[in-house]
Amino acid sequence: MKHAIDVGPFNELADPRVVARLAARAEERGWDGFFVWDHIVYSAPVRAVADPWVTLAAVACATSRVLIGPMVTPLSRRRVHKVARETVTLDLLSSGRLVFGVGLGSTRHGELEQFGEVTEARERARLLDDGLDALARYWAGEFEPAPVQRPRPPVWVAGVWPNRPPVRRALRWDGLFPIDLPGPGALAELAAEVREARPDGGPFDLITELPPGTDLEPWEQAGLTWAVTYFEPQPTEAEVRAVIDAGPGATSRR
Repeated sequence: MKHAIDVGPFNELADPRVVARLAARAEERGWDGFFVWDHIVYSAPVRAVADPWVTLAAVACATSRVLIGPMVTPLSRRRVHKVARETVTLDLLSSGRLVFGVGLGSTRHGELEQFGEVTEARERARLLDDGLDALARYWAGEFEPAPVQRPRPPVWVAGVWPNRPPVRRALRWDGLFPIDLPGPGALAELAAEVREARPDGGPFDLITELPPGTDLEPWEQAGLTWAVTYFEPQPTEAEVRAVIDAGPGATSRR
């Protein structure tokens, strides 16, 4: 099981230089990944929001080993050809360390309605599937340059427990990122579904977000391959740094 940090680039962390410092520290302390949220606006009291792609570029330049990426990008509100250019450029900049996290996105913060984006869940799902298919074509050679990772960067698909359409979508790609799991038993249920659907046992990640200090042993036994430590929307640099400095092993046992 691998360990990652996941932060919203909000308020104090809306400065990409701060996030890049934290990512470099995470790499030094032995973490395996560093991810950021993808939002345009967020619910109060959050006001300052950084662009995730510019922030990830800063992270890529400050690190050399950790995997990086958005967790997650609501593809329905993005121009897919622009995302293709962004993802390939970031994969090149990071020497092949990009993971592309995608999902439907949330309507809780008003960022879809506020900017005239699609809000209906089925239509967002259709746009997500169409967008992923288009990205795969761009990555495969319709656009140049090609990504460093071949045939493409890994795609992790997010979905809220217990919805099953995101599970079926994820099985076409490289990983499932279930959100709001009630416990390790739910993850074990999903892991069994993945094994049944992918009898060849090819590479496939199961990822979930857990607060600092979680006992990770039951999650690892349930099949978790990436434990993503997340923070509430307004962590300070000092708070994130303290968790990073404790090291990934500190969250694996109570």
